[in-house]
Amino acid sequence: MSAFGGYNGQAYSPAGEKGRFVLPPEFRKAVKESSGGNRTLCLASHGKFDCLIGFGLSRREQLNAQLDREEERAIRLGDANFDRDVRAGQLFGFSQLPFDDSGRFVMPEHLRGLGKVGEGLYFHAAGDFFFVWAPEELLRMGPEWKSAQAACQTLMAAARKGGAA
Repeated sequence: MSAFGGYNGQAYSPAGEKGRFVLPPEFRKAVKESSGGNRTLCLASHGKFDCLIGFGLSRREQLNAQLDREEERAIRLGDANFDRDVRAGQLFGFSQLPFDDSGRFVMPEHLRGLGKVGEGLYFHAAGDFFFVWAPEELLRMGPEWKSAQAACQTLMAAARKGGAA
């Protein structure tokens, strides 16, 4: 059993050379723990927001349980529109990306488009996963995101100055 305890915190990573990004150290450690010691970052499009979500390989177990719960609920409610195959494709359509010891990874073009990724990424933990926002998209969100927006702006300003927040 891994020591994975979930994701917490925030970080910002400017785009690097050749379309590479860096998984920040605090997220890198948790992803590696969640992936059984492997350097494998899972990224997917968020189902509701114009951002991505990230997690480690251990989340597959949670996704299988979620799929079973959703199917059981659909059966219980008589929801003939539920399609297990379609839902499985949505939940398990994430990309598995290797990252090096420094956290560098290459973002696939389809994810760059889905996440509206530009010149940097803002990472915001959410327990079992973390949000990966293009800062411009996060700043368009409503007041329920004001804490994340403030953290993002502070971290971006620190990155421009060449230091940590």
